Amino acid sequence: MLLTLNVKDFVIVDQLQLEFEPGFTVLTGETGAGKSIILDALGLLLGDRAEAGQIRDGADRAEISASFDIAHQPDLQAWLADNALSGDDSELLIRRLVDRNGRSRSFINGQQATQSQLKSMGEYLVDIHGQHAHQSLVRPEMQRGLLDAYAGASQLSRDVRAAWQDWQHARKAREDAEKRLRESEVERERLTWQIGELAELALQADEWPQLNQQHSRLANAAELAQSAQSAVDVLSDMDGNCLSLLSQVQNRLGKLSGFDTRLAESLALLDSVDAELREVVYSLRDYGSSFDDDPQQLIEVEARIDALMGMARKYRCQPEDLPKKLADWQSQLAALEAATDQDALATAEAAALARYRAQAESLSGKRRQAASELSARISTEMQRLAMEGARFAIELSAASEPTAHGLETIEYLVAANQGSTLRPLAKVASGGELSRISLAMQVVISQVASVPTLIFDEVDVGIGGRVAEVVGKLLKQLGQRYQVLCVTHLPQVASCGDQHWRVSKSSAAGRTVSRIAPLDAEGRVLEIARMLGGEDITATTRQHASEMLGNNA
Repeated sequence: MLLTLNVKDFVIVDQLQLEFEPGFTVLTGETGAGKSIILDALGLLLGDRAEAGQIRDGADRAEISASFDIAHQPDLQAWLADNALSGDDSELLIRRLVDRNGRSRSFINGQQATQSQLKSMGEYLVDIHGQHAHQSLVRPEMQRGLLDAYAGASQLSRDVRAAWQDWQHARKAREDAEKRLRESEVERERLTWQIGELAELALQADEWPQLNQQHSRLANAAELAQSAQSAVDVLSDMDGNCLSLLSQVQNRLGKLSGFDTRLAESLALLDSVDAELREVVYSLRDYGSSFDDDPQQLIEVEARIDALMGMARKYRCQPEDLPKKLADWQSQLAALEAATDQDALATAEAAALARYRAQAESLSGKRRQAASELSARISTEMQRLAMEGARFAIELSAASEPTAHGLETIEYLVAANQGSTLRPLAKVASGGELSRISLAMQVVISQVASVPTLIFDEVDVGIGGRVAEVVGKLLKQLGQRYQVLCVTHLPQVASCGDQHWRVSKSSAAGRTVSRIAPLDAEGRVLEIARMLGGEDITATTRQHASEMLGNNA
């Protein structure tokens, strides 16, 4: 339930602080006084688009805030928790700022929020019925939306639309695959042939550098073996070899070290050199003996190199990139086969269609049940709104093909007079009748509303007299279950309010300013009298106003 609303520098409101009560509250005042501005401020808090023109002249920014009692709204509390916007579980705080550039900032429970989040949250809080609702009542999408809302199937309707889109995507994927089938066959054959050609080479990931190293070793085997043997001769085998000379130096210094101990360090280093030189000799002998002059092996390696080089030239890449090229082709072929797998695509399409039909049939069932009940209830309300003998019906007809909106078309029919044939609403109802039918629908649908606050913005336009009195009583009845706010010009409606606020405007410092004030008993009499007879209030209009208020107390 709406608890408070604070408005600052918004349109013609400079500063406004309102506290709301349960029940039925009416807002009245002269045309242009700013009654609908309050509803516009609430709409801005609940996600409407912000504009720089909404800022009062002379101000830098507009600021609007409100608090709501949400103690008995667990669904909203869960939504706030899911969006990390929780605050006090029993009270919700919303604030929105609009600057001169049209930019706005929004806060929910003190935490910055997006316009989309405001809209989503608003669906839990307030349901606003605009004064021009009857003008859109003849549109198919409006008729469908109202029926789904009454059936409690708005989310299911969105699910059906999503399932239909999934089905269309699956069908298009299959159809596109069929069109590409011939082209893909050529591409598949090309990839298959190329993969087969490379696969025959049995490529290894690091084969090319290893192959080059092996070829270098085989091509220079004789020189490598001869050089290894020459090194062994110099180090160990020939006269005057390094090891022999090193041994002589060691012997001589070893004898002299007895005379000077400082030679010990040099002798130790010579011992280390001797050991390492002997290791080099052993290694070079093993290396030299490992060579096996095999011309055939060299021929085979060169043939393998030529094969890889030829394949690399053919596919315009480096020989070392051939394994990657093979992997890429294999990946492309797998993707192509998956994309043109007619059986898999047909299965996916059938599954998507089955999901759509299951949800659409469930939606159809809810719509049929709701259409029968809603038709009867609206017909009853129409009788109360001076349309005696009129009938209302919602016709569900099987669609020529499944659509995003379900398996049926929805049309509102009306018989404006007793004995008349039901005909489409747009072709039968006059403007005044549309207004009353719209009001009857809004009252009925509001009776199953899940939001705690209902706002009616001059929905009683085009009616008067006894019908206006009925409207007032209907709204008062709604006020017993919901918090109801109504902007009205009709004294019959205003006299039914549990609370009555008067909206007025005045000039201050050359600017027009809107004010709202709650009315006491005497103030209500004067306001109802003004609505009855204009600014010149007579004793008769005062008495009439008192009687109206007394009858609706």
